[in-house]
Amino acid sequence: MTTKPLACRDCHAVFDAAIQQCRVCGSSRLTEDWAGYVTIAHPEQSELAHSSNISDSGRYALKVR
Repeated sequence: MTTKPLACRDCHAVFDAAIQQCRVCGSSRLTEDWAGYVTIAHPEQSELAHSSNISDSGRYALKVR
C-alpha cells in the first residue's frame, strides 16, 4: 500500500516519505489533504517563488487544507 505524500500546512512543501517534521520550515503541521503542486528548481530566478515567499528549491503544494 502506498501512502499519499505529505504537505506542510505552513510552507506548503511536499514530501514523499512519512515524516514527523517539515524539512523546510520545521513545522509538525503536516497533512495528506492537499491538491496540485509546482516544482521550483531555481527559486532565486522564479517569479512564482518570489510571490509565494519560497526560498528553497523543491515541490510545493498549491492548495493545502
